[in-house]
Amino acid sequence: MRAPAFWSRKPRLRATLLAPLGALYAFGTARRIARATPVKVDVPVISVGNISAGGTGKTPVVIALIERLTARGLSPHVISRGYGGTQIAPHRVMPDDAAERVGDEPLLLSAFAPVWVARDRAAGAQKAVAAGADCLILDDAHQNPGLAKDLSIVVIDAGVGFGNGRVIPAGPLREPIQKGLARADHVILIGTAQAQAACRARYPMLADLAQSAGALKPLAMGMPWQGLRVMAFAGIGRPEKFFQSLHDVGADICATRAFGDHAAFTPQILSRLEAEAKSLNAQLVTTEKDAVRLPMPMRRRVLTFPVRLEIADWSALDAALPGAHT
Repeated sequence: MRAPAFWSRKPRLRATLLAPLGALYAFGTARRIARATPVKVDVPVISVGNISAGGTGKTPVVIALIERLTARGLSPHVISRGYGGTQIAPHRVMPDDAAERVGDEPLLLSAFAPVWVARDRAAGAQKAVAAGADCLILDDAHQNPGLAKDLSIVVIDAGVGFGNGRVIPAGPLREPIQKGLARADHVILIGTAQAQAACRARYPMLADLAQSAGALKPLAMGMPWQGLRVMAFAGIGRPEKFFQSLHDVGADICATRAFGDHAAFTPQILSRLEAEAKSLNAQLVTTEKDAVRLPMPMRRRVLTFPVRLEIADWSALDAALPGAHT
């Protein structure tokens, strides 16, 4: 799905009319969390999630944490629900798995650490521990109460904050801001310094939480983006962030195509994209998360634009991560 435009604005008539449904959604989430009995495992558990639906930069945060923990000599495993995939029972993601089975984010993350997809996160965690994990990262689990968490990180896109402040479907929130932040131990604000300052001013309650400030930066891979004529396409939470990043590195963007988050790229869509790019004499380019959903022959013809999270000051987060005192 694509986020409706009114989700990012101050409450309008449409949001007001949908507010009762949002209240029901919030009630359901709160009741599910309150009634759960989280399972405790014998290794530290780090949850990375958000309060808004999609597009906050959660996947780059997970990658950064994997690299940070691995550098400490730990063996982190990632537990994911496998959104967009069909796998139900706990399954370790393998390089030849299809995104249709395990989901695009788990397939991408499996290049950095062992990843388990499981609708039952506790069952997935137990499999991971049995396979040698000495710490776990729960991907997109802030509203999932299945496992007891030692550190809950909420990722916020500073550029959009919490949108119109309403709960789905009236707005982008999975739960009310105060309730979501009450369960958070640490917040990572992603965006420019100006956007982060504006976000803190708009949401003064953030001052009560430990914070880290980060930015998504293109991964230097020797690719001469400057002046490269491209046609960009993406099916992520906020495709415009990807398009802006391409612009920032100097790519000559002659066309963009935005799809819904986790969109399936059918043969018809891919054929149309290739035909359009050819007519424009442009190179197709997409995100890492989108690339894993492409059939292998197509991946060889599409450039991937990887980004990584940069955090200038890791001290607050380092102190909270496993292995800080070893």
